[in-house]
Amino acid sequence: MNLRTLNTNRSLTRYRALIGTGGIGSGMFFVLDGNHTLGREESRSGHFLDRRDYCKLHIVSHYVRRLLGSDFPVIPLGMVGADEVADRLLGEMAEVGLDTRYVGRAEGRGTLYALCLIYPDGSGGNVTENDSACAAVDAGWIAQAEPEFARFAGAGIALALPEVPLDARQKLLALGTAHGSLRVASFTSAEIVELAGRLDEIDLLALNLDEAAALAGVSAEGSEPEAVVRAALERLSPDMWFTVTAGARGSWCWDGAALTHLPILPVRVEGTAGAGDAHLAGIIAGLAAGLALREAHQLGVLTAAVAVQSPHTINFELDREALWTCAQATGLPLADAVRTLLAPVELSVGSQASN
Repeated sequence: MNLRTLNTNRSLTRYRALIGTGGIGSGMFFVLDGNHTLGREESRSGHFLDRRDYCKLHIVSHYVRRLLGSDFPVIPLGMVGADEVADRLLGEMAEVGLDTRYVGRAEGRGTLYALCLIYPDGSGGNVTENDSACAAVDAGWIAQAEPEFARFAGAGIALALPEVPLDARQKLLALGTAHGSLRVASFTSAEIVELAGRLDEIDLLALNLDEAAALAGVSAEGSEPEAVVRAALERLSPDMWFTVTAGARGSWCWDGAALTHLPILPVRVEGTAGAGDAHLAGIIAGLAAGLALREAHQLGVLTAAVAVQSPHTINFELDREALWTCAQATGLPLADAVRTLLAPVELSVGSQASN
């Protein structure tokens, strides 16, 4: 067993692989001078940050693989360009052990690239290409991977994330349905408005607060975050699992029975980009390791807390030991099952022996 992965017992867990689609790409961070909103015709000075940016599918896949190890296949489905950025990304994905057989090269398109504009107060947003290689991912490309869904029938996790077209994500969720996968999805604010009422092929919906507000048809500005979350819940089937991240205001989890809130952990923050994706990755890893959703929520909070301690949108130092160290340093009260997954082997064994 790799001592830096979760202390899992594969014979006792339900899920054995992750198959997902979403964005694979890179980007840059630019800090604007001045906190006033950039005008339509304004020229503004600023400076670039020495940070590496990654897209959603790469971030989630990396952390799940890093936490669950070599006996848990992670299979991303996507497209990159025929460029140096793609070469670097594919090399990093292969290095952590991601199965990249279904990551293709789109002719005549570049690898997805985004510019993240940041104001001095820490707020900001992304400008992202809409005609990159990711836009070439379609239902036909996803259909190629049906043998993988069949191979893990009843024991797979199907993950659909933004930055590829909706028809590709809907095909992935349909394959997940056909083969008994746990179906996990996230959508942008604009997409969730379009899809409201048509989310029946999803078991776990993961949104941020702005996306939850769009689903609920309310404004996130000036509203109590939990009120937004509860309003969004009213638009969903009560059986659907639901998680919402809200930055410094923490995160919420609905497991079909109760809504729980966890605050963020007091850590040194180097960069918050990708924190929501890390949160989702921790939850997926926890579910795959046999945790109940409420327990997996703790693992999501820890994963996000370690992730933001890196300036890059993937913290390459994140592993089981980093999560355990963070939990100890911040005093997070861990559920017994979470403690067993994270504790050094001698402590985990001792705890089990005493029970």
